[in-house]
Amino acid sequence: MRSPSPRVTALGWGRVEVEGAAAPFKDAKIFPGGAREWDWRETGTRHSPGIQPADVEELLEHGSTMIVLSLGLWERLGVAAETIRLLAERGIAYEMLQTERAAERYNPLVISEPVGALLHPTC
Repeated sequence: MRSPSPRVTALGWGRVEVEGAAAPFKDAKIFPGGAREWDWRETGTRHSPGIQPADVEELLEHGSTMIVLSLGLWERLGVAAETIRLLAERGIAYEMLQTERAAERYNPLVISEPVGALLHPTC
């Protein structure tokens, strides 16, 4: 049996706290069994065109069957069309929400399914 996805315990400007993590993250990748810093430089992510397919790959590798994508507190982070295509092709349910709403949506899902999230708690 897979470990459940950890809950988001606190969210503020430039800060995401996740259950079980030793320190807060500036941006967070959360998945069944853990969480880590979401470093945009790893995949070349920028606000536009936004979240890249490679950003969600790790969530899928950890068994996420639902993914919550945050668009930033002011909804300035996009989601690349290729990312949406990848999720659709793999049959992965996803939601794109303003960051606070994304965290609110994500937390209850950890009870019922292997969920992943990308949280961007600025702009």
